[in-house]
Parts: sequence; C-alpha cells; structure tokens
Amino acid sequence: MMHDDKTIHLVVVGGCGHVGLPLGLAFASKGVHVTLLDINEQAVQTLNQGKIPFQEEGAQEILDRHLNKNLFITSDDTVVENADVVCFITGTPIDEHLNPRIQDIIRIIRHYKKHFHPDQLIILRSTIYPGTTRVIENILQKESKVRKIAFCPERIQEGKGICEIFSLPQLVSATSSEAEQEAVALFSRITQKTIILSPEEAELAKLMTNSWRYLQFAIANQFYMMATEFGYDFHKIFAAMTEDYPRARSFARPGLAAGPCLFKDTMQIAAFHKHHFHLGHSAMLVNEGLPSFLVDQMSQHFDGDLRQRKIAILGMTFKADNDDTRESLSFKIKKLLEFRMAEVISSDPWLPDTCPLEEALAQADGIILGVPHKEYLTIFPQQPFVDCWGIWSKHQQN
Repeated sequence: MMHDDKTIHLVVVGGCGHVGLPLGLAFASKGVHVTLLDINEQAVQTLNQGKIPFQEEGAQEILDRHLNKNLFITSDDTVVENADVVCFITGTPIDEHLNPRIQDIIRIIRHYKKHFHPDQLIILRSTIYPGTTRVIENILQKESKVRKIAFCPERIQEGKGICEIFSLPQLVSATSSEAEQEAVALFSRITQKTIILSPEEAELAKLMTNSWRYLQFAIANQFYMMATEFGYDFHKIFAAMTEDYPRARSFARPGLAAGPCLFKDTMQIAAFHKHHFHLGHSAMLVNEGLPSFLVDQMSQHFDGDLRQRKIAILGMTFKADNDDTRESLSFKIKKLLEFRMAEVISSDPWLPDTCPLEEALAQADGIILGVPHKEYLTIFPQQPFVDCWGIWSKHQQN
C-alpha cells in the first residue's frame, strides 16, 4: 500500500508537457512529493529556472511555491526506483495510415520497467487505444514484478488544466481491486469525485468524448460551408437558431477543429470499430476540408487568382489565447495559399517569431482569420477577409 500523505512520492513520466505539468503541479499543491521526469532537457532546465514553458493558468504560482521543496524536475530515469506511484503521460499516436501506434507506449513502458518494483502503482494517463491497459498488464506481469496497473485518463482543457483537474470528476479504472483502491485514494487528494470504470470502458469513454466534440465541430463546419456556398450569412442563421432556444444550447460554432487530440482520437475509435465509424470519417473530411474552403473564399475576392497577393493569416496556434501550435490547421491554410502562389504573412500575438499584427494589417491584400485570439476581437479589417469563426460577422462587408 502507498504511504501517508506526507511521504507518498509520485513520479510523472512526461511531466514537463501540457498534460503532465498541470497534473504534477496539482498534486504538489496538495502536499504530495512530486518528481516531474522528462527527456526534454530544455523544458527540464526551464522549469528548474522557475519558468513555465507554455501558457497554463495558475501554474507559475504553484511552481514558485513548491519548486525544490516537494516538487522536483529531472531527466534522470533512476528517480522511478524510489516512487510509490509512476504516472505515464504517454498516449497512442496514429501512423500515416490513421492506425494507432500501440508499440510506442509499449516501448516506453519497457524502457522504464527495469526501475519498477512490486509495491508501485503504475498509472497510464494519456489517451490510449481500447485494450492497451490489458496489453501493458500482460507485458508487465510477464517481464516484471509489477501487479498494480491503472488507467486514469486526463480530460482537461489545455491552458486551464490545473483548474479543471481540481473541478472535474476523475475517471478511474484498474486491472485489480488493489490498484483501483490506491488510484481512487490518490486522485481523491485533488478532486472531490471519482468515477469507477473497467479499463476498456475508461479507454472508450475518453475516445468517445473527444470524438463527440470533433463531430460537433464537423456539423457546424458543414452547415457553415453549406450556407456560405449559397450566399447566405451563416452567423446570422446561427444566432437565430440558438437565441433563447434551449435545445440548441450545445450547438458548436464553426471553426478550425485542430490540435493534438480530436482528429487523432476520432481515428483511433474508428480503427477500434474496424473502420466502420462512418460519422467519424465524414467528420474528418469536413473538418480537414475547411481550410481549402476558406482559401477558396479568399480567392473569390481576387477573381480566383491569388498569385502575388499578400494574404495574412491571423492566428497560427491551434486554439484561441494559447501558444500551442500542435496540429494547427492554420499551417494547412498557409500551405494551400503558397500552392496558389500567394505571399503569406503569418501573424500571431502568442508567437514572437511571427509578423506583428499592425504590420500584417498594413501589408495584407486579404486576411484569413485562423484563430480568434482576444487581440482580434476589437479590430476590423479594411481589406477583404474570411472569418469562419464569426467574430467580425456583425461588420461583414456587403
């Protein structure tokens, strides 16, 4: 069994990233002895200097209070040997054929297993393909003395992870009752509610959650493209549909459905269902097709010819008011514009290496809104623009 609150030692493998860092900081803030372990030496160094390497609300305050007290950051694998709990922030990516790469997580577990001991609780935290927890259990039972394995998926919104860790229920699953009890006890330190599932149920719950969100964006994007193609103002229609109408309360707005999770996890659940998840594949076609539609919209402002036109993309991150560019569809827009021989101006207030907003507005012949950062809410472009998000819709040109 794990020790008391003051002596428990949690090691978070992959602890310096967007999932591991909020988790480690949350536990440290509640008095748990936490070591963040990561192969990213730059991130390790940055955190040890007392700096947060990316935008995360509340992170800096916790780091300031706990660094080198009950929170430590390292790239030394051997810290796993002294841990009571080892939490792996290692998901299952997809390959170029949209199939899960389960071997990635197996390889990482096997890399660390030489440091495991029988009393440890091993927790898988990132999104994984259904059945992966059982596969890991089988490997560790054969190749090590580990007997307590849990899958407790994260469900946080990036940039607001710490707040949501404290407020959201935690899904807990495990391959034994002992592991389940210890996982519940651990997460009860940082959340008021835990929900028990089998490993397979928890794996599906996480994938279904992300896929459902991806499908929400797809129907909004499909309706946006449909109305726009026929010359109608979708955002006026959207406002009419949703105003004081409770059954439309969850209707998503259109926008670029990007980031490291939604598309990937939709394809994972499609693979799980033997590629019979027709809604998921249709959603992919819609969401991945939106950048091309936006470029076509921009092209129409110039009689179909974008050659030598200076087109500014405002917002290069994958979501608003964040500095993360992973799987951002703004870069797909950039490639499509370049293929049409346009001169692309990339601008983003969260990315210091891009063109400043004022300069981009002054130079551009046309503008595509990639991400609706708060800095864009108070401007209105004077040149032709494309805004699928609708933040400039009340000013739309005739």
